[in-house]
Amino acid sequence: MKFARYGDIGQERPAVLDDQERLRDLSGVVPDLAGAVLADLPLIDPESLPLVAGNPRIGPPVGQVGKLICIGLNYTDHAEEVGVAAPPEPVVFLKATSAICGPQDPVYLPRGADKGDWEVELGVVIGKRAKYVTEAEALDHVAGYTIVNDVSERAFQMERAGQWTKGKSCDTFAPMGPWLVTPDALGDVQALDLSLDLNGARMQTGTTARMIFSVAHIVAYLSALMTLEPGDVIATGTPPGVGMGRKPPRYLTEGDEMVVRISGLGEQRSPVRRDP
Repeated sequence: MKFARYGDIGQERPAVLDDQERLRDLSGVVPDLAGAVLADLPLIDPESLPLVAGNPRIGPPVGQVGKLICIGLNYTDHAEEVGVAAPPEPVVFLKATSAICGPQDPVYLPRGADKGDWEVELGVVIGKRAKYVTEAEALDHVAGYTIVNDVSERAFQMERAGQWTKGKSCDTFAPMGPWLVTPDALGDVQALDLSLDLNGARMQTGTTARMIFSVAHIVAYLSALMTLEPGDVIATGTPPGVGMGRKPPRYLTEGDEMVVRISGLGEQRSPVRRDP
């Protein structure tokens, strides 16, 4: 099934998509797509639910995200692109949850930013608490999958004391969604196509088959470092084609538009603006 959240920022309501990908209001069944609800997503006939009228804003598909955990350098061709060896184990960092925004919301470049960059990533949404789980058990703890754009400011990240968090956590730097897709509806998570277009030109093309560490490995690995709770989201790394890896580098500017796609997970369309 495909789930979504719609409405104004901070007032999103849960929904499920019908066969025509129309939103059906789910708020009479669950209060939100968050926390314990993710461990037992409702199996319901969308046709039995009211249609959502109009064309509302689509919010991030998960509410009250506890942790946004990111994996760096997880595609063989991206590691080659930036000129580093493939890591012997997952590179892990955290991104502030205040960076999360909807899949069509503007991305705002903060004051002083001149090296904004893009990273299409598969997002893994935890549904059941995971601590010391094995790879064989790991995917049983996943509620579903979504798209995350790990927007980054490379000067903040690499030129200001080499601190990833400050370059990754600016407001609106984690567009998420549009959908939360359950594992049974998605199919093989290690055979998904990813892409990112900038102003109509293809920047990134990849496949999750080129991941260095699989989704199951990542979930198991992280669960030995920290307890994964329902609603935690893992961004699993990006394929090649990021702005800083291009020759010459290409960075985001006001007026750009990023269109981000992963097969089976829908499309993001993020206009780029600048904080006043």
